[in-house]
Order: sequence, then structure tokens, then C-alpha cells
Amino acid sequence: MIASVTGTARHVGLDRVVVEVGGVGMLVHTPPSVAAAARTGTEVSLATTLVVREDSMTLYGFTEPDARALFALLQTVTGVGPRLAMATLAVLEPDALRRALAESDTKSLTSVPGIGKRVAERLCVELRDKVDRPTGEASTGVTVVGGIREQVAEALVGLGFTAGP
Repeated sequence: MIASVTGTARHVGLDRVVVEVGGVGMLVHTPPSVAAAARTGTEVSLATTLVVREDSMTLYGFTEPDARALFALLQTVTGVGPRLAMATLAVLEPDALRRALAESDTKSLTSVPGIGKRVAERLCVELRDKVDRPTGEASTGVTVVGGIREQVAEALVGLGFTAGP
């Protein structure tokens, strides 16, 4: 398991960063907000998780270990893989996601491209008791990452996810 990566950002894409660590460029898939904050040539430090499949080894990175833990927790639900977990964290901040799960707010969850009503209900039922309620003050169920929710949703649809209702 690769738990973290720290090095120089050699390439920054919409949802990925290539981090040079000891002369090796590591491709790390990130939420768009993380990639947007990274600058080529600057040092980045990411909490990561390595997903190993039969045909690939993919590294996912987050600025906070809390987001990485939610990423892993989301994947424990049947039908939720790394792509959908990453899409969820791209649209909902960790506190907003915790709140939506704790309050069974399926409307917030279906705002994520690729999550329909059934998956949203399954997420709420299976994860409601596994997440702590956020401690910060909250107004509505959805907190927008960086104020670019529509752009993120459009980018995810462009990557092959279906738009929620």
C-alpha cells in the first residue's frame, strides 16, 4: 500500500497529477479540486490509496487523510467502485458527504453523476452508522467544492458517468 506521496508536480491535469518521487513519476488520480490546487514544478503532498485490479494498479490521492478514508468507505458498498467514489468526493466535500449519509439525504447523493436513487439509498442504509456527523455548522446538504459544482458534474459526464436526476 502506498499511503502517501510527496514530491514535485511534473504534470497537472483535470483530475490527475504526476508526482515525481525519487526520479519516478507517479500518476495520481485526484478530485478536480485537488488537481486545480496543484501547480507544475511545486511540491505536493497527497494522502493516497492504491487500488489493485487484475489488469491495473491505480493510485488515488487526496489532500486530507479524511477524504481518503471516505473514499475507501464508499467502496465497501456494492456497486460503488473507485470511479464512483472519486466522483462523489469531487462533488461533495467530506463534511457534506457525511451529513448526507447520516441524514439519509438521497437528493444530495443523486446530485453526483453516476449515483441514482437506488445506489443513494444503499449508501445511506449501509454507511449511515459508519460515519460520524460533521462537527461544523451546515446549512444545506450539499456543499460545493470550490464553487464549481456544475463544471465538475459536466466533466464527470464527459468521462462517461450518467447525470443524476
